[in-house]
Amino acid sequence: MKHLKVLLTMAIAVFSFTALNAQATKTKMKSSVTVADSVYQCPMKCEGEKTYDKAGKCPKCGMNLKEIPAATFACPMKCEGDKTYDKQGKCPKCGMNLKEKAEKKEDHTGHNH
Repeated sequence: MKHLKVLLTMAIAVFSFTALNAQATKTKMKSSVTVADSVYQCPMKCEGEKTYDKAGKCPKCGMNLKEIPAATFACPMKCEGDKTYDKQGKCPKCGMNLKEKAEKKEDHTGHNH
């Protein structure tokens, strides 16, 4: 009977630690996703597609850097709804490659203005 109590206590302890570890991993995954910030680029593109993470002046021509939205990536299966990521990778739910999300541009065809 004493061995059964010890065995049961150890099983409960192992289960508790496993559940706690799983919860900590889940929380860590949620917090590791960052929201995409804007990036800055020279409007003359004198450095090609090079971008900067802070506003300022272009080191080549001296023009003010222009803010452009950073690329966002999403799961093509939308298994996380409209959730987006700032880097390419794999969807944490289904494992598919994240695809670059196209920006919606206003289409005024057919309008008279």
